Amino acid sequence: MSGKRRQAGEKDGGSKKGRRQVKAELSAALGLQAGREEATRAWEKREVAQCGSVVLDPVPFQHCIIHSFIENSEFLDGLKEELLALSFHEKSNDLYKFQQSEDLKSRKEPHISALRHVLFVDFRQWLSEVTHVELDTTVDISCAQYNYTDTLLCHDDELEGRRFAFILYLVPDWCEADGGTLDLYSTDDRTQPGSIVKSLVPSWNTLVFFEVSPISFHQVSEVLSEDKCRLSVSGWFHGSSLERPPRYLDPPPIRNPHLPRDHEILYEWINPVYLSFEYQSQIQEEFEDSSEILLKDFLKEEKFSAICEALETHNINCELLGPPNRRCYKRANGELPEVLSACMDLLRSEAFFLLLSNLTGLKLHFLAPDNDDSDEGESSSKDNSRPSAQGVEQGASSAQLEGDKVPTCTGDLRLWEHGHYTMIHDNDPERQEFALDLFLFCGCEEWETEYGGFTSYIAKEEDEELLTVYPENNCLALVYRDKETMRFVKHINHRSLQRANNHTNCRGFWDFAFVYYE
Repeated sequence: MSGKRRQAGEKDGGSKKGRRQVKAELSAALGLQAGREEATRAWEKREVAQCGSVVLDPVPFQHCIIHSFIENSEFLDGLKEELLALSFHEKSNDLYKFQQSEDLKSRKEPHISALRHVLFVDFRQWLSEVTHVELDTTVDISCAQYNYTDTLLCHDDELEGRRFAFILYLVPDWCEADGGTLDLYSTDDRTQPGSIVKSLVPSWNTLVFFEVSPISFHQVSEVLSEDKCRLSVSGWFHGSSLERPPRYLDPPPIRNPHLPRDHEILYEWINPVYLSFEYQSQIQEEFEDSSEILLKDFLKEEKFSAICEALETHNINCELLGPPNRRCYKRANGELPEVLSACMDLLRSEAFFLLLSNLTGLKLHFLAPDNDDSDEGESSSKDNSRPSAQGVEQGASSAQLEGDKVPTCTGDLRLWEHGHYTMIHDNDPERQEFALDLFLFCGCEEWETEYGGFTSYIAKEEDEELLTVYPENNCLALVYRDKETMRFVKHINHRSLQRANNHTNCRGFWDFAFVYYE
């Protein structure tokens, strides 16, 4: 064992690289008393102001942009090198897709340590003085890489203890066409986000911070550059949270009982293989095992072709649904072409309710056996016990006579294009009871998984997917979900526009989306 013990008083001399002293300094503009006083006055009065490199703006909510945030620019080169050497892992769910580093609050790298000190000691003091908000010493900081198609959708950042959010950009030359802007939303009188009223383009050594509040809705728009990385360090300063008004609840969707249509509508529309009692029994067994099934070539070929032609050739009136912190997609409204209206009637018809009962074992029609009785009478033939679609012609109102709960449904024709998505939220009225989801897809030729647009099912408070439903032409997807199961449609990204090279009339894809309740 060899080595020389350092004598008392002998300096390290920098031989241990990991222990070399590195110091970050805030912009000299932040140290000027006159500028700090002007920033304090503007923040208090909620006014627009520019104090040197510091720009304050109260619209749509209070935020601040600080250019040349770190005084010594060579420090940032070392910081970027240390950050890119970290391990990053992909984060992807209904809200976002990007690469995130491990937590930076305990990293020992010299530049990262110096940045943490300048943010949570020096800058925290400046921020507290300017805003008159007492901030605690909690360190909440990480690094993120946004590459092509990565995004962070609309949200408000509210979580207990968060008072100010910050982002320090370490990006190459960047322009609005590259995407990755920090978009700020207006809000309505219910504190729900409306439209984007301001987009901040990232720039090197610029820090943005904003007050976390019930109206601080923002997003990181999708990165559109295929060769640039949107690198940033972000986190929160903690203090007493602002009081929040009661959260707005979506009105429950209007449910309707079935339409009085007899079994002839099934023979007109549906692939005969799915009308076979024997095959229905096989499907039901599989569905009862897994609570989901995908039925390919569900409609007759000529009917499905007519639907696709109508969707491609007619100018269908659609409305864009929001708010953007919950959903963004188009729903057909108004009068539909005849074949599309007829398909909607099929999915609402009494005969179809009974067919779904036979396929799933759920009691969606009064002729269907009770679930509690499903194991009784096993000696009887399944074919003999299975209710026939012809039964819908006889006494359809007998369920009401017996006082049974009447099965209902909701349904829409939806258009999915670039930028569309849905998100999970705690107060979703659809999560209040058990339900059967149905999706019938159209216009999905050459739709790739990497485009997004698939429906993911996850367990409450879990990130792991239970099931994913991918759009596929003329496929009927059935999924039975309980109160602890949530679903979302993954953000459709910029890659989906490549499909227009081969399908010029395809802006996206369509689905008939229904929910059935026993």
